[in-house]
Amino acid sequence: MQLEGADGALDSWARFCALSDELFGGAGDLSAGPRLAPAVADLCARGLAELLRDHFLRSLEEIFRSNAVKKFWQQFHPYCSSSPVERINFCVQDNWPEDVLSRALEDICLEKSYQEKCVLALVHSFQSYEDRTPNRKSKALDCSSSLMPRYQLMVSSVLLTTLPLSFPEILNVYFKKKLEELSTMMAGSDGSDPFGNHDVFERSTTSDWHSEMDIDGQEPVISECRTLVKNIGKVVRDLRYLGFTSMTEDAYSSAIIWLLKSKVHELAGDDYRVPVLGSVKKWIQAVPLKFLHALLTYLGDSVDNESGSGLKSPLASRPSSFPGIGVPSEALVRWHMRLEYFAYETLQDLRIGKLFEIIVDYPESSPAIEDLKHCLEYTGQHSKLVDSFISSLRYRLLTAGASTNDILHQYVSTIKALRTIDPTGVFLEAVGEPIRDYLRCRKDTIKCIVTMLTDGSGGNTNVTGNAGDNLLEELNRDAENQENVDYDDHTNIDEKQAWLNAESWEPDPVEADPLKGSRNRRKIDILGLIVSIIGSKDQLVNEYRVMLAEKLLNKSGFDIDSDIRTLELLKIHFGESSMQKCEIMLNDLIDSKRTNSNIKTSLSKTSQTEGTVQEETDLSHDVLDATIISSNFWPPIQTEDLTVPASVDQLLSDYAKRFHQIKTPRKLLWKKNLGTVKLELQFEDRSMQFTVAPVHAAIIMQFQEKPSWTSKTLATAIGVHVDSLNRRISFWTSKGVLTESVGPDHEDHIFTVVDSTSDFNKNSTVNQICERFEMTEEGESSIASVEEQLRKEMTVYEMFCIAEPSYDKSLQQLQSFLSGLVSDEKLDMRDGSYLLRK
Repeated sequence: MQLEGADGALDSWARFCALSDELFGGAGDLSAGPRLAPAVADLCARGLAELLRDHFLRSLEEIFRSNAVKKFWQQFHPYCSSSPVERINFCVQDNWPEDVLSRALEDICLEKSYQEKCVLALVHSFQSYEDRTPNRKSKALDCSSSLMPRYQLMVSSVLLTTLPLSFPEILNVYFKKKLEELSTMMAGSDGSDPFGNHDVFERSTTSDWHSEMDIDGQEPVISECRTLVKNIGKVVRDLRYLGFTSMTEDAYSSAIIWLLKSKVHELAGDDYRVPVLGSVKKWIQAVPLKFLHALLTYLGDSVDNESGSGLKSPLASRPSSFPGIGVPSEALVRWHMRLEYFAYETLQDLRIGKLFEIIVDYPESSPAIEDLKHCLEYTGQHSKLVDSFISSLRYRLLTAGASTNDILHQYVSTIKALRTIDPTGVFLEAVGEPIRDYLRCRKDTIKCIVTMLTDGSGGNTNVTGNAGDNLLEELNRDAENQENVDYDDHTNIDEKQAWLNAESWEPDPVEADPLKGSRNRRKIDILGLIVSIIGSKDQLVNEYRVMLAEKLLNKSGFDIDSDIRTLELLKIHFGESSMQKCEIMLNDLIDSKRTNSNIKTSLSKTSQTEGTVQEETDLSHDVLDATIISSNFWPPIQTEDLTVPASVDQLLSDYAKRFHQIKTPRKLLWKKNLGTVKLELQFEDRSMQFTVAPVHAAIIMQFQEKPSWTSKTLATAIGVHVDSLNRRISFWTSKGVLTESVGPDHEDHIFTVVDSTSDFNKNSTVNQICERFEMTEEGESSIASVEEQLRKEMTVYEMFCIAEPSYDKSLQQLQSFLSGLVSDEKLDMRDGSYLLRK
């Protein structure tokens, strides 16, 4: 009986194998399928259901591997085996890889579809056996239910284990080319912006994009778009069918992101005066989202939020309505959020990379700053901005080649721009610290700060506001605007408002410095940040006093309205007591104007009363305007001996006498080297006008006596050193008024007046010397600088260092001595400094 049973099993197995081979090689003929049932039933009754299943799947795997899979990968072998350069040639072909991919997918999908029918034939045989033996427990039911999933797993495993490394790259190329083609179609055949052609998809309802869409529409553009999406959908469906679901989604996702980034780069460009973020968001809804909506609908993955079941993402709980789409599915909402994040991040990276140029162009570039602000609010990647911008500053700005003035203006623009991005000032603290540290090491920082604050427009053409306004006026308006915002005025508010403020409180970002309180960040004081570079407002006030003195002494008139306005603004920020000496200096100019008017009127009346006749060589009193200063309140003035022409000296003497008569007992002490002189020089064929320093005027006026002078003789005549004369007279040689020639003594040059332009012939050597002397002349100052004043003050302490016996006390002994003077109330100690007690 056992032998007969074994023979029966062998017969059934042989019959099953023969029918299976007939089924596999039937080339579409499935007639052998129903004949499997008896053999399957007999073998299942003998407990061989799992053996049947495994043998059947192994046979299918061998056939699928040797036929379909091998042929499928051979389609892509030319690309996979080519060099990188040759692959570029493949990519530029119009229909590659579309034709190859579509044909290969169609062939292998047909093979798989036929094998699935073969699997279903075996499943039916298992189910037929189960139906005949419902009360009998067997493994046939388990085999029938697991047969198709095992087959699908087998297909995916075979394909993935034989996958060429270049196949994902081929998919990326395919989706990139198709999406680029779709974007071009939507932009219109004339290459116009896609936002102007939104109706490409809006004229179609959602059902128009279903897998059964009619591509024979009346409008060619819409029809082409539908056909293109349908073809893409077929490829995606076939790839999913083969088990490449994850790889396919990665491929078209990366293609969409690539297209998005390309669009952001195209729209952003290097024009920072136009906002970009809004256009990018519109393009996302106009192209990628509509494509994804059409693709998901074609694939049957588009499910409305209302009709879905189970738990949904809170991100998609309240989807908005998109143009041309309506209420999107949860998958589309997720895609929308994902694309917007990539758009924000891409635009953010672009703007951060060009932040240095953007701040240089600020405030014209404020739209780019606003875009960056919104991007950072969405991504939260503020630290990337700080690190990148500090790196740019150190490489491009904080270098020896950059002028201090440019660094300061960039710092001010940085403050304004970053205040827009981060009103709390947290990131400004981090970005500004390297700039402040670098500026503290520059000797001209204080002077540049004062110039920037007080000169019209601060030397910066990008400053907003009225023409001629200085940066200080702009900062004053800026402070008033911030006060109107009222960041942290919590002193005069009621209890209800206090609770509202408490509820709206937000902690500082994690990048904030914990050593600096958040209340200090509520209001960004630009002037305070600039002064903090110096470390003390006294240094800035002293530098301003020196520069104001220099400016007032070089004025040719008494127009000081702008200086008074600047002083009033400085008094608001630094206090009246700090600016008292500067105020006295300006009052000296006002008094000088009044005194000049009184003296000129008095001298004129005296001349008329006495009937004095003015000679041709005499100068009128009307040509003299004297600036009378209170020397105790002005910075130390650099004096230089100068002998002026007799006519000028007489004019100064008459003026001083009349001043003494009016202002008894006060007397004038002339600083003849200071001031300005307006001259008109008349020659045979021309006349020339100049505004020069008194020493230049004294030089040229000597040539009224005789047309030629040697340098030594002329230096003696005007009372200056020969080297100083040679430096100053180069001004007149450079203007073509005098010519220079070598005298008998090679160190004693001869200077001659040029009566006619035809007599003037300058050589290159003289030109170079003149240029050098002019630069030296511009660097001279009539007021001692702050450094020179400090050096003079330190000479007192120098005596203690070089005196006999030498100073040999330790630092502790000196500190103890000074502390004793404080205890005796002879000194005061304030902020680490010892001051005389008042």
